[in-house]
Amino acid sequence: MHNNKATYRLLCEQEPSISLFSQPWWLDAVIGPDGWDVALIEKGGLVVATMPYLRQRRAGFLISTQPWLTLSLGPWLRPSTAKLPRRLGQQKELLQGLIAQLPRFDHFEQKWHYDQTNWLPFRWSGFRQTTDYSYVITDLSDTRAIWDGFQENIRKEIRKALNRSHLCVRDDRPLDDMLRLHRLTFARQHRATPCPERVIHSLDAACAARGQRRLFIAEDVQGRQHAAVYMVWDSNSAYYLLGGGDPALRNSGAASLCMWEAIRHAATVTRRFDFCGSTAEPIEQFVRAFGGLQCPYFSVSKTPSKLLAGYRFLTTMLPASQTA
Repeated sequence: MHNNKATYRLLCEQEPSISLFSQPWWLDAVIGPDGWDVALIEKGGLVVATMPYLRQRRAGFLISTQPWLTLSLGPWLRPSTAKLPRRLGQQKELLQGLIAQLPRFDHFEQKWHYDQTNWLPFRWSGFRQTTDYSYVITDLSDTRAIWDGFQENIRKEIRKALNRSHLCVRDDRPLDDMLRLHRLTFARQHRATPCPERVIHSLDAACAARGQRRLFIAEDVQGRQHAAVYMVWDSNSAYYLLGGGDPALRNSGAASLCMWEAIRHAATVTRRFDFCGSTAEPIEQFVRAFGGLQCPYFSVSKTPSKLLAGYRFLTTMLPASQTA
């Protein structure tokens, strides 16, 4: 597979349709160069299908799951101009070819980009699928229309942040300022932050080196930092990757203002804005209010290990007190 990785790195330098989260440099930053590999199919000297995946061993199990901060992974298929029946047949052949290249694993799980909608060959190979949702502003060319598409409460929050709270959004603050607000958000919920900060620092360095990230922090006239939004992008889309806020200053409208500034900046560098929807109801309610299109995406999984499958069943179906 090492030759596959070299070929894949060259492909990603030439093919703009491959997602930001499937880029080799992104995967190197979040999991390390030895932590991932790629299934790849060539025809006539042209790469026609790819599928990066993780390679990890945990507690003796071979695991391939979603990397930190990586909102989508999964297959990429070269666009085809064939008629629909033929195109679907091509997809079947290519996806089955990618599946055949996957190494043995005890558990496999990936969240796919919402553009990839054909998972049938994976179903026929024993995989399962669940559906989640993101919200996407699909056209950033008219920020006035985007503003008009916000729910009224979002516009009110932004006006409050500017006119009553007198907040200013800065984009020159260090990453550690954003991480402090990120920690405060999870502390308010009595939860640990889900991603190690060393990984965030590694990814931030990689994105900053390519000019593909910006963080927005809302401050008041006393210099207090209210909220933050961390955004990454490529030529196809911007993504709301991380955020946070000071629980003591939650009513200032800062979160909505930071998101609006992120959207306005995204309009200058890319075509779409992906809020990277959450299954947490309060977060979904917040990002939905910005007027994005609801986009379903697939989480595809398979657990050949009976022992691990039984453990995963217990941890997902029983109360925590019964699985501790």
